[in-house]
Amino acid sequence: MVKVGLQGARFFAYHGFYPEERVDGNDFMVDVDVEFLQQQHFNTDEIAHTVNYETLYLIAEKHMNITRKLLETVVQGIIDEIKTVYPFAEAIRVSLKKLDPPLNGDVECSFVQITYHKPNEI
Repeated sequence: MVKVGLQGARFFAYHGFYPEERVDGNDFMVDVDVEFLQQQHFNTDEIAHTVNYETLYLIAEKHMNITRKLLETVVQGIIDEIKTVYPFAEAIRVSLKKLDPPLNGDVECSFVQITYHKPNEI
C-alpha cells in the first residue's frame, strides 16, 4: 500500500454555522492522505502512476473557497472529488481544522475528520 498526502495546508476561509463566521472568516488547516495499491513500478518515474499531491492541494483549495456552514460538507466535497480524480484510491482521509475557533475559551482548534474506504468489489 502506498500513501501520498498533504499535512498542514493552510487556508483562510469563511466556513461556519454562525453568520458572523461566514463574514469574518477564519484560519483553517487541511490534512489529506490517499492510500492506493501500487499498479506500476515507480522506477518508471511517471507521475501518472501515483497520486499527485499538487492535485490534492488544488482540490482542497477549490473546496475551501466554497463557503459552507458545516466543516463536514467541505470535507465530504474534498473526498468526493479525490474519488473521482483517483478512482484507484483504496482509502482517503481528510481532516479539516478550524484554528482558534470563536468559542468562550482558549481552544487551539476544532476539527472534522472523515475516512473513506473503497467498498470491496464482489
